[in-house]
Amino acid sequence: MTTANIVQLVVKAVLSGILVVTVSELAKKNNLAATIVHSLPLLSLTAFIWIHVGTGDPQLVARHSFGTFWFVLPTLPLFLVLPWLLHRGWHFWPALVSGLVLTVLLYLLTLRLLRAARIEL
Repeated sequence: MTTANIVQLVVKAVLSGILVVTVSELAKKNNLAATIVHSLPLLSLTAFIWIHVGTGDPQLVARHSFGTFWFVLPTLPLFLVLPWLLHRGWHFWPALVSGLVLTVLLYLLTLRLLRAARIEL
C-alpha cells in the first residue's frame, strides 16, 4: 500500500466519521433536524462517491446501489422495534441487540429470497 493510498483511506475515514459525529451532536440540540439528516442516505452516497473515485467503474456503482436497495429493506424494522422496546422499559443495550438480531435474521431471509428470485447482486 502506497503513502497516497493510506492518505486517501485516512481522508475517507475522517470525512465519514464527521458525518456520524455531526448527526449525533445535532441530535443533542435539535432532534428533528438530526433525524432528517440521519434519514438521508449519506453513508450510501458517500460510499458511491468513494467507489466512483476509486474505480471509475459506473457498473460497480450501479451494482452496489442495486444491492444496497435490497439490504436497506431488512434494516427498516430496527427503526420500529428499537423505540417500541425502549418505550416498554427495555434498557438501551438489550433493545439495540434485539433489533440487531432481528436485522441479521431479516438479512438472511432477504438473501434466501433474492436467491430464490434469481436476483444477482
